[in-house]
Amino acid sequence: MEQHKKAALLSIPVIVAALGYFVDIYDLLLFSIIRVKSLKSLGLTDALIDTEGKFIISIQMYGLLLGGILWGMMGDKKGRLSVLFGSIVLYSLANIANGFVTTVNQYALARFIAGVGLAGELGAGITLVSELVPKETRGKATSIVAGVGLTGAVAAYFVAHSFDWMAEGGNTWAQGVVSAHYDWRICYFIGGFLGLMLLLLRVSVFESGMYKNIQHSKVQKGNFLMFFNNGKRFKKYMLAILVGLPTWYVIGVLITFSKEFAERFGIKEPVDPGKSIMLAYVAISIGDLLIGFLSHWLGSRKKALYLFYSLTVISIALYFFQENGTATGMYAICMLMGFATGFWALFVTMAAEHFGTNLRATAATTVPNMVRGSLPLIIMLFNGLQPSLSYINAAAVTGVVVMAISITAVLMTEETFGKDLNFMEE
Repeated sequence: MEQHKKAALLSIPVIVAALGYFVDIYDLLLFSIIRVKSLKSLGLTDALIDTEGKFIISIQMYGLLLGGILWGMMGDKKGRLSVLFGSIVLYSLANIANGFVTTVNQYALARFIAGVGLAGELGAGITLVSELVPKETRGKATSIVAGVGLTGAVAAYFVAHSFDWMAEGGNTWAQGVVSAHYDWRICYFIGGFLGLMLLLLRVSVFESGMYKNIQHSKVQKGNFLMFFNNGKRFKKYMLAILVGLPTWYVIGVLITFSKEFAERFGIKEPVDPGKSIMLAYVAISIGDLLIGFLSHWLGSRKKALYLFYSLTVISIALYFFQENGTATGMYAICMLMGFATGFWALFVTMAAEHFGTNLRATAATTVPNMVRGSLPLIIMLFNGLQPSLSYINAAAVTGVVVMAISITAVLMTEETFGKDLNFMEE
């Protein structure tokens, strides 16, 4: 039995889902990593890089929000594999197109389409893995998917900076690429290529047995409105979304704009937001790996979340006490915040566990993308508070609001550890 469980953790669906999420995260975080460089090459000033950067990342998140609904419904109506194939084709082609943009509006459109495509990857992968592996090791398997997948941000950072490093080393070809501003464009081409290569691996993945059992039944499948026509189901759905809010407050505000915060904290050394993101995601991947095993050891999803939420609160507080600090200190705190918010796989797994097989892919795909799609609202609150508060205080108050909402949501969420997933929503 133990040998069977270990084999399930290293099965083809787990490996392919992990690699798929790796490419997903590479593409998702690439804009945040090369935001300054790419927008500067389009002729934007420092002030516009900040405002237009927020605009583009918000547009990308709207794409994720729309894509989450579309791919989630398709995952329950047409099968988990249809999403894994369709979504990767869309975001791969969108990223290739992204390498040819010349204006902010073109950039935003390319990120929107890429966002729609990226929305399907994690939810379908988590759903498939959750239904294929034994329930006793479900949390571990989904943690492996996230832990491996999240290192895609690290790969994006090193790819984005490789041309600079080669140019500094005297490589004339790299010097020409950097001076012509082709380096950040090539990063998008690489992302698109990786996605298309992944399609070859997808051929070896088989459909979930649970889904096959209901594939031809007359029960409603993938009906997004079912989350809203039943009070108990609506409550579970909304709580599942609110649990994940701190992740994108930390990533989308504090880490993505670490350069701007560092300047206001009086940090004299330049802070590279791409490096902040890379280091944070190294720590996030470690956190996501550990939390699945911690949840298994505790026999509870919620207890593991409470521990990581406590670390999140502490790390956010430390972030705002960096007056006259150092770049090294900023990077260290970004890593701590990353580790603390390494509960992405766990909360997506919980979303999958809450709902029946005929709605599971819709839930697991829409919930994380609703969280990603909440970033524009979080940024709106952050920007809206700035006229009456300082840049730093506005961000701090935004953080208090986000954490208060999420902590309340976890308290109200039911435990799903060890839950049998072979059931349907009526």
